[in-house]
Amino acid sequence: MRFFGRAVIGLFLTALTVGLLALAGYTTYGALQARWADEGRPPQGRERVFAVEVAPIALGEETPVLTAFGEILSRRTLELRAPAEGTVVELAEDFEEGGAVEEGQLLLRIDPFEAQSARDTAAADLQDAENELAEAERALDLAEEEVDAARAQATLRATALTRAQDLAERGVGSAAAVETAELALATANQAILSQRRALAQAETRLDNAGTALERRRIALAEAERRLEQTELYAAFTGVLTDVDVATGRLVGRNERLGSLLDNEALEVAFRVSTAQYVRLLEGSGQLTERPVRVILDVFGLDVQANATLTRESGAVEEGQTGRLLFARLDAPRGMRVGDFVRVEVDEPPLPSVARLPATALGSDGLILVLGEEDVLEAVPVELMRRQGNDVLVRGEGLRDREVVLARTPVLGEGIRVSPIRPDAADAEEEPGTIALDPERRARLISFVEGNSFIPSDVRDRMLRQLNEEEVPARMVARIEARMGS
Repeated sequence: MRFFGRAVIGLFLTALTVGLLALAGYTTYGALQARWADEGRPPQGRERVFAVEVAPIALGEETPVLTAFGEILSRRTLELRAPAEGTVVELAEDFEEGGAVEEGQLLLRIDPFEAQSARDTAAADLQDAENELAEAERALDLAEEEVDAARAQATLRATALTRAQDLAERGVGSAAAVETAELALATANQAILSQRRALAQAETRLDNAGTALERRRIALAEAERRLEQTELYAAFTGVLTDVDVATGRLVGRNERLGSLLDNEALEVAFRVSTAQYVRLLEGSGQLTERPVRVILDVFGLDVQANATLTRESGAVEEGQTGRLLFARLDAPRGMRVGDFVRVEVDEPPLPSVARLPATALGSDGLILVLGEEDVLEAVPVELMRRQGNDVLVRGEGLRDREVVLARTPVLGEGIRVSPIRPDAADAEEEPGTIALDPERRARLISFVEGNSFIPSDVRDRMLRQLNEEEVPARMVARIEARMGS
């Protein structure tokens, strides 16, 4: 019985093996027949369809924004130099880097001992000159009186001569008496000449005394000016920078001690290309005043100030191109001289243009739009402006069409696509604010408080926002990027 059972099992396994081999052979033969049949006719290819994002083209008026980068400058900058040589004996408390001073405030005083001595000496010399002038005036008065007396004496002598001559004609007088009277008159006339000469000398002495007095006055004024130059005053209200002086230091005349900046009279200097400059000109060819936005990026918190385009550089510097423009800041809050800022200027509006992503425009100047049965069509457009990641284009046949938002090498005219129309309302947006854990919040606050390059008002605003429950995500990302985290 055991032998019979084993024989039945062996026959069953043998039959199963033969059946499986037959099934495999039949399957292989059928596959070969299908292949041999396909080799006799051409293959039928399927059209490949790509999925692309499209959006409707909106034509309208757009205002291009010219973006450039510039530097904050002060329209009033004064170099502080030592007005005299000597030792600095007094220094203002605010005479330090970043110190704020008022107009007319005493900044420093140089040892005035020598200047004061020179001034006192000049004053004494002036007093001597005044005394000399007074003495010359008195001498002139005496000389005039002496001339008058000599003339009166000559008049008497002339009268005596006339009387002697009259007596001689009547035979009463003698010739000797007449001669004596004539000699006395001649002596009187000689005395007049001598006194006139003395008068001329007195007048010359008076003139010389007056000239000497004027010279002494000039010398005194010069000595007082040199005494005043031992003190340095602030010419206008501003902030000190590049300070290099201390009490007790010996300075030379005209030595540079620092600079005074007017932080309320700031402007931004930025360079644009010649093509951009031409677009800012009016019909008369002149650069007119335009509103300008000046933006300082501080860890994701933009400090913005309004400005007015005022002028351009008079000449193009050697090795430079384009034009250097200047815009005057209206309220320079939080900005300092030397800040690197972004400048935005509104250009004249462009009518009938479409704003598209820059990826929609190819290097050949074509965009792809949807045609019938979702087949792509290439449409030539004119590039008017580039605006960051967008372009402003103008062309024919763009109204009520849908454009491919991003061109790829596999896309081209005549290709059928599967359009994807993203709904802006359902598009996932990056959160504007985020919540911070205590450790992360403390780390950000510590970094902001320890950064001395952030203006004080901007730092206070950032700290207020960091202490709130929801913090702007953009500001957090910028701060952590600078922290290296």
